[in-house]
Amino acid sequence: MKRTIVTIGLILALGACAQDAGHEVDGGAFGNATMNNTLIMTGQKSYAVSLQNRFAAEVPTTINFAFDSAVINAEAARILDQQANWIRQFPEVRFRVYGHTDAVGSAAYNKQLGKRRAQAVVNYLASRGISRSRLEALVSYGESQPLVPTPNRERRNRRTVTEVSGFVQSHPTVLDGKYAQIVYREYVESATSPTKLTSDQSGGSSAQ
Repeated sequence: MKRTIVTIGLILALGACAQDAGHEVDGGAFGNATMNNTLIMTGQKSYAVSLQNRFAAEVPTTINFAFDSAVINAEAARILDQQANWIRQFPEVRFRVYGHTDAVGSAAYNKQLGKRRAQAVVNYLASRGISRSRLEALVSYGESQPLVPTPNRERRNRRTVTEVSGFVQSHPTVLDGKYAQIVYREYVESATSPTKLTSDQSGGSSAQ
């Protein structure tokens, strides 16, 4: 009887730990800390940061939009062409597009508008020969991250930002761990015209 009571007490204690302590540690993202440590230990994270810094230094990463619009105008297209030329020369690298809006309108509407803007950029880059498999999950911050805090219309807040998000894990250079070779590769501004690209040069099958 005494042993049974002790056993039941132990089960209840373990259950409480799993529900309380374990729940707080996990938070629905179990494994993120391990993955982060792995990326740091292998150098992937620092190399990705270095490559993002280089990308931002060599190419405009931001385009702007008209009020309540996800249409890419001529100036934005010129910038996206520069981004596409750069991205095309680094087939081992993945990118993510973040969408933003100004504060006019509801938060829910602006969340969707930011996503539409990010999607428009992905579609444009794909039309310039970049494989969609390298253009990662679209993220919309809506009105939550303004460059200029104001409740009014503000063009600088109506933007998308393109950033390096990581590496294509199946690429031979990445498999060999030659991240420095990728980061310090020469960027030639007069990149090959997208009409001459093959699917291999664009980092995968051509976009539909």
